[in-house]
Amino acid sequence: MGRSRTSIRFALGSTAVAALLLQAASAGAVTIAIDATAKVHPINPMIYGAAFASTKALTDLNLPLNRSGGNATSTYNWLTNASNRANDWYYESYPDPDAGKGKSADQFVNSTKQAGAQPILTVPLVGWVANLGNNRAILPSFSVAKYGAQCSTDFWFPDAGNGLKPDCSTPITGNDPADAYVPDSTAAEKKWIQHIVGKWGPSAGGGVNYYAMDNEASIWFSTHRDVHPVGPHGVEYRDKVIAMSAAIKAVDSNAKIMAPEEWGWSGYQLSGYDQQYAPQHGWSVFPDRDGPQSGLDYIPWLLKSWKKSGHPVDVVSIHFYPQSGEFGNDTSQSMQLLRNRSTRQLWDPNYTSESWIGDKVNLIPRLRNWVDTYYDKGTPIAITEYNWGAEKHINGATTLADVLGIFGREQLDMATYWTLPDAKTPAYNAIKMYRNYNGSGGAFGDSSISTSAPNPDNLSAFAALRTADGAMTAMVINKNLSSNASITLNLKHFTAAGTAKVYQLTAANKIKSIANVAWSGGKLTTTVPKQSITLFVLPKS
Repeated sequence: MGRSRTSIRFALGSTAVAALLLQAASAGAVTIAIDATAKVHPINPMIYGAAFASTKALTDLNLPLNRSGGNATSTYNWLTNASNRANDWYYESYPDPDAGKGKSADQFVNSTKQAGAQPILTVPLVGWVANLGNNRAILPSFSVAKYGAQCSTDFWFPDAGNGLKPDCSTPITGNDPADAYVPDSTAAEKKWIQHIVGKWGPSAGGGVNYYAMDNEASIWFSTHRDVHPVGPHGVEYRDKVIAMSAAIKAVDSNAKIMAPEEWGWSGYQLSGYDQQYAPQHGWSVFPDRDGPQSGLDYIPWLLKSWKKSGHPVDVVSIHFYPQSGEFGNDTSQSMQLLRNRSTRQLWDPNYTSESWIGDKVNLIPRLRNWVDTYYDKGTPIAITEYNWGAEKHINGATTLADVLGIFGREQLDMATYWTLPDAKTPAYNAIKMYRNYNGSGGAFGDSSISTSAPNPDNLSAFAALRTADGAMTAMVINKNLSSNASITLNLKHFTAAGTAKVYQLTAANKIKSIANVAWSGGKLTTTVPKQSITLFVLPKS
């Protein structure tokens, strides 16, 4: 996970003030232009994924993809069924409940497959995996008994420290990785893949199809500094992916390799070594970028190198979290308005991130351009961690609905939310609006079509055609904090008249089937409430 690496809070500036004034006014009449024959392309259902979702949730939400990832998976020891919690929790090597070899990973695969979904498994590359003490006892990397008093210790296991001296700023250095780990290798991980294929069959026969190459490797020096205190050079990660891909495909030739699984903006541009070295030297020296990378940013250099080495990666995958505090529970007015705007980072080439990034992120087009330029055009792209926060609030739901619509419109190939909202939250229901809005498998269409609204910061809309019945589905997301909106769907090249079924999610946090709405002359006019998600299902004549 890379959610809190460098996030800073957003200071209310002129952009936010303008947004406040705009939303204070009535939403007024909004015309949404939809053309059923323009910009038509498939929506990959794999964009509707999650992480560590249960069979029940996967089934209820009709999700096709489930990821096992995060910091702990970087150190998963399949032989002992244990992992180290890294800096998430006192660097403790912790046993999973069952001692069976690979048991927790197998249980994850099983529960995922029971729901008809596909699993993603993360393969460790950091070089060490968790060890356990006698009788599967927890082992700490920074034992207080061995390394002395520390800033903080685990309340339940006081010998486990956080690796900082009592001043809470000086890191303990020179610790022995063997305190809580055993060495790992490509050969050792290959045996795990053999175990997986032996139990579940090859990917082409219904086994595990996707393997992610570790998790946010460029910041091992932070998350896993007990075993990798120096940020990895680009060549280290590049070569480890090449070797692990070859090992996996020697066992299962059709398996798909996902990389680089980088954490965010800095991880797209700089290797782990440069991310650690540059701030210590005034941000003026970048040994990897200025050396082996010949001036290229990190991910483009990885892609170019991997292409030259024989295309070991099948899906180019990254993580992204907004960096102005959106990922959190803040629902102040200014933060809600920021969430409404900041999804532009996914697609808008003219939007400058209102965070420390301070640049035009343009994430999905940027990632696609990197792949087409430096790797192989058409290679699938994925965002395997993302989250805009406020899951318990309707603002989190409207934001998530906006994100999912953007994924489909911008032709992202795969996405997995981190991790999955609680079933009682509006955010959970926002996903359900796309995948199972009526509780009977009703889903948003599978072919995106041209849809435009005048100001997506206030009201966004996405439309698609559904192959199964020819219906048009139109998702209208009113982000306004205080104003209803009178909307007109202006339909081109679709049935001129009919009656639409309508499903709606509001702050009441229940998906409701509300009164049907008739349309004629290619126009459907109605009103949608403030902070709401409304799905119109327009049957084909």
